[in-house]
Formats: sequence, C-alpha cells, structure tokens
Amino acid sequence: MQLPDYFMPRPAANYDAETIAAFEHLYATGVEHGSGAKIEYALTAPKWQFLCYLCDHKNLVMHGSGRADITEFEPRKANDVHKFGDRCAVYAAVDGLWAMYFAIVDRDKYVTSLVNGCFRVVETHGGMGKPHYFFSINGDAFSHNPWRKGMVYLLSGTGFEQQQRERYRGMEIEIPQRASLVPVRPLAKIVVCPEDFPFLAQIRGHNPATLQERALADPAGYPWLDEMV
Repeated sequence: MQLPDYFMPRPAANYDAETIAAFEHLYATGVEHGSGAKIEYALTAPKWQFLCYLCDHKNLVMHGSGRADITEFEPRKANDVHKFGDRCAVYAAVDGLWAMYFAIVDRDKYVTSLVNGCFRVVETHGGMGKPHYFFSINGDAFSHNPWRKGMVYLLSGTGFEQQQRERYRGMEIEIPQRASLVPVRPLAKIVVCPEDFPFLAQIRGHNPATLQERALADPAGYPWLDEMV
C-alpha cells in the first residue's frame, strides 16, 4: 500500500566515504565515551545527517529540548493515546530528525498543541522502508514565529525499551520511540537551529479543538488531516 503524500520521506543523503569517516571521528571523540559535553559541530554535512547516521548505525537514542543545561533525564509522566507513551518514563527517539522537531519548536511562544509522527513501514520481505514523518502545531502559533535554538541530547540506547510495532492503514509499522523507566545521563549534546531542520517549511497547522473532537470520534484516524487549517 502506498503512503499518503502528507507523510514526508526522509530527505536523500549521500554518505560518501569522506563524510562517514568524519561522522565516525566525531562520534569517537565527542560521543562514544562522552560526559554530556556539547559537540562542536564544524562539518559540511547538515547536522540532521550526522544525527540520523548515528541513530541508524550506533546504539544511541536522542531527545530534543529547549533546555541546554540538562545533566540527567528523570522519568516523567507523559500524556499519550498509546499505552507505551502514557507512562512515567524518559522518552527518546531513534531518529535524529524527530528529536530535532522537539528541540526547535518553542512551546513558550503560543505552541500549545503538537501532532507529530515518525515511522518505517515493515516490508513484506521483512526489511524496513525509509523513515516517514508528519509534523504539525496549533495553527494560531505561526504568527508568533514559534521556533527556537534548541538542543538534541545523545543518550546510550542501553536500557531503553522499544515501542511495539503497530498496524496502520493495513500496514505494519515501526515507530522509533524508546522509553527508559530509570534516569539517564546524556553522553553528549548538540545545538540545533530552526534552519537546521529540513522540514521547517512543511510543519503544518491545526485547530486543537476540532482535532480533539475527531481524535475522540476516530482514534485510528491519525493524523485527522482534513481538519487541518
């Protein structure tokens, strides 16, 4: 089954030998045995490519935040329609772009509602399709320029639980969300700006009230797009 075009595929990235070597060097020097220090990123490749490369090839998960001073993540009660995401836990993504979204959206500038997703389709032969994304905020926040410089924290994936695969529109999908029920200290962190996020112009707007009505009426209807504004 073909995905609707409002689910955006990850942009193409050409990881040539030189780029991979640079990524591996920065990982070995700034992340692998890190103590939470900030990575000084000076590579020519976009930051999202570095973060996605690490998620795809290393035992790492990532957490995006507007705070730059977090030294330990403690489990907190989340509010989610899915059982996995509705617990007291530290949540993180195995996808650099998804983590970046939470880092660059400024919730102090009238952003009161987030609708977002990231998933891969499990293909018939058992392989995984490329990541697809959906991003939206309450539409009335756009006039306030609701973006910020944020931080993506890099955490060891050890001890994090994987979210179970789900069925969606007749397809089996894997959501790259992980949860830890115990506190976690970051290995490293990296500053990201709105212009680092390749989907900034594709973040949609929605009406929270009508969205909630539709979600209650049809919980499986995500992302309830026909009510977007």
